[in-house]
Amino acid sequence: MSILFTPLRIGNLEIKNRFVHAGTYECMADENGYVTDQLLNRYKHLARGEVALIIPGYMNVHPKGKATPHQTCADSDDKIPGLKKLADIIHENGGKACFQLAHAGRQTKKEYTGGHAPIAPSSVGRDPMYLVKPRAMTEAEIEEAIDAYGKAAARMVQAGTDAIHISAGAGYLPNQFLSPYLNQRKDRWGGSNENRFRFVRETVMAVRKHMPEGMPLIMKLNAVDYTPKDGVTPDLAKIYAGWLSESGVDALEITTGTTVFSNMHMWRGEVPVNEFIRPLPAWQKPLAWLVLKNMVGKFDFEEMWNLKHANFIKPVLGDTKMFLVGGNRRVEQMEKLIEEGNADAISMCRPFIREPYLVKRIREGKTKEAACISCNKCVGAIVNNMPLRCYADGLPPKKA
Repeated sequence: MSILFTPLRIGNLEIKNRFVHAGTYECMADENGYVTDQLLNRYKHLARGEVALIIPGYMNVHPKGKATPHQTCADSDDKIPGLKKLADIIHENGGKACFQLAHAGRQTKKEYTGGHAPIAPSSVGRDPMYLVKPRAMTEAEIEEAIDAYGKAAARMVQAGTDAIHISAGAGYLPNQFLSPYLNQRKDRWGGSNENRFRFVRETVMAVRKHMPEGMPLIMKLNAVDYTPKDGVTPDLAKIYAGWLSESGVDALEITTGTTVFSNMHMWRGEVPVNEFIRPLPAWQKPLAWLVLKNMVGKFDFEEMWNLKHANFIKPVLGDTKMFLVGGNRRVEQMEKLIEEGNADAISMCRPFIREPYLVKRIREGKTKEAACISCNKCVGAIVNNMPLRCYADGLPPKKA
């Protein structure tokens, strides 16, 4: 039997194989963040496809932290019944659920947050995607955000999740606090590595208060931000990873890039120029076209591109498990990764968009490689507020 199909224990949870569905924005919730039948159907098939641990897309914890129009939300108690349906359908089809907590911070616009200007640790520059300058958070807003993480975790536990995942990567609010570039505060929330880490440490504590003993807490952490000036770097990520391990985090998922400053570092492969330009107003399109065309060829797909960072960080993790995400395609390489102890589990996003039954096919010996071609048209689709699926043959025509 392949080592990929041996069980893995994370906290008090045992998963049946080494495959993890990485948290992926689906653009399938309704406009108010409630779970839909379309969302349930997606995760039903992933569970039937034998993905052991399924992390549904990043769930917003606070109205001011909503990042996208059709983002699943866990910001109020009336979301619990839908979240329970989601956990139930994953369980009924053989999988384990790990709900992901998220707050956009600066990576949003007021159209998504009920008219509130985007907030962040500091008011640093304008984001190239949303063209807005965030407002620096007050001390009360920081405490409110931490509390929101805890309350959202309580809702997820009530809904039946098997584990909880906090995204401290991809440029979202915890990542913003960890970044020396995006966090230029001089109070107890910034100015030193320890102070920048405070938001994440207190968020972990707030979430843990609402989790049953032994329930796994998993975190995503950036190894490199690729922001205009140095944010999180590998050396800094190693320090943070050690502190996360000491804080009792059960598994760490290493990633790179941020949604607004350096998204192609998150999705190496083709740059979907036409799809990214499509939703922009006419006045933005010429400049955007020039910027995007200049990116073509600079982010070619690379197998397991985060492995070097994971290997650098892993020595400080102790008993904390390592999940590797980014560029996992060939079964032979995945097996080698686990066999050599470089990772404990394989996280994938785009391969499962194209092939929800990929794990089952690998177990049955029907494939040795994921069929995903990294065209990134799935990413282009959600930028256009279209439901997540494989669009390798192109997006459908725009409605009149």
